[in-house]
Amino acid sequence: MKPRIFTTAFSSVYPLLVQKAERKGRTKSEVDAVIYWLTGYDDSGLQAQIAKNNNCETFFSEAPQINPNATKISGVICGYRVEEIKDPLMQKIRWLDKLVDELAKGKPMDKILREK
Repeated sequence: MKPRIFTTAFSSVYPLLVQKAERKGRTKSEVDAVIYWLTGYDDSGLQAQIAKNNNCETFFSEAPQINPNATKISGVICGYRVEEIKDPLMQKIRWLDKLVDELAKGKPMDKILREK
């Protein structure tokens, strides 16, 4: 059986990611920048995914290009080390959660986007 998050609409997850960041003084545009960096979507692509009400599995399978630096994302999210997650889709979902978590914790964007 698939984990429930795989079949959850990304349009229902997205506002939660934005809220998580905004509660800590970050912005929706910063969350969007993190999503663009990870998935290769641009604004119109992201909005189309949300409008189509695609689930998380489809959202990630239709992503233009997962950033090659995503493998540099490490640490613990929800009790799991993201670099040790075996299921590729679950790992991508956790990567996104980890990036938004780093944003909410006040980490600078260049560090979140693994530019340095």
